[in-house]
Amino acid sequence: MTPNEYQALALRTEDTPQFLNSEHDLNRCRLLHGSIGLCTETGELQDAIKKELIYGREMDRVNIVEESGDLLWYLALVLDSVGSNMEEAMLLNIAKLKKRFPNGFTEVEALNRDLESERSALEGDDG
Repeated sequence: MTPNEYQALALRTEDTPQFLNSEHDLNRCRLLHGSIGLCTETGELQDAIKKELIYGREMDRVNIVEESGDLLWYLALVLDSVGSNMEEAMLLNIAKLKKRFPNGFTEVEALNRDLESERSALEGDDG
């Protein structure tokens, strides 16, 4: 399955109510729904990790994969609400990372970022 196929299948289960009142409301509601969901699911993922690291429980891999999938669902919603998709986000993220770390991660490059160059890559100006 491709990332965009996942996004289309995942969004078949979306049911975002329109809870704002303006001409751009539905996509703004979807964006808010998705961003709040990302925060919630991140907390659930952190809780699963905490149980192992702090409380000494066995790692619950199934729960970690489940919460990661839930994060993907909400990310799919966020991206769709702004007219984007999973593949575009992935491609642009790699373009940015290539600008930031052309030879792989270094602390020096992490601390001395060229934000203009990164933005240019995100806007597709850097082929």
